[in-house]
Parts: sequence; C-alpha cells; structure tokens
Amino acid sequence: MTSKTTNKFAPEVRERAVRMFFNHERDHPSRWATVVSIAEKIGCVPRTLHEWVKKAEVNSGKRSGVLTKVADKVKALEREVRELRQANQMLRKASAYFAQAELDRPFRR
Repeated sequence: MTSKTTNKFAPEVRERAVRMFFNHERDHPSRWATVVSIAEKIGCVPRTLHEWVKKAEVNSGKRSGVLTKVADKVKALEREVRELRQANQMLRKASAYFAQAELDRPFRR
C-alpha cells in the first residue's frame, strides 16, 4: 500500500528547516511568523513546516505526544494484523471449499 502523500522533501531538508526554526524563533514576534519565514526560504507551505516542528518537539520531549518511532511501530503492527486477518480469511475459505469438495466426492467402499 502506498502513501497518499509524497515526501517531496528529503529528511536532511526537514532537519535543517526545523533547526532553522529553533535558531531563529526569537528573531520573530511569534512562532507562526517564524514558520512562515522559514517555509518561504525552503519552499514548503507553512503548515508542513509547523508539523515538522511539532514532531521534533514531541520527539525531543518538549511537547507531549506519541514519539515518531512508536507511531511507526504501531503502524507496522496494524499493517501486519491486517495482512494476517486477510490470510486467515483466505485459509477459512479454502478450508470450507475443500471440506465441501470432500463431502461431494462419491463414497468408496
């Protein structure tokens, strides 16, 4: 399954943008003004940079929330559960099919 959004920016660009935000936050009257200023420089929309900053704050412990590492693990486990359920469903159908075929077979003495 592919992501609905594409990651246009390399992780290095994201990290640099977040570092720039924290380095220049006190140079602007508000957090949002800082976000807008940095976003213009790297060529992304401010909302995207704001999400990167929030994730960085969560991962560093400055903000409460689910760590990226934990969220990725949960996502992988949910995908695995979904795949296992699909496999179980196929096995149940195959089992029912072969059980019915066995019943339909003529009896031999």
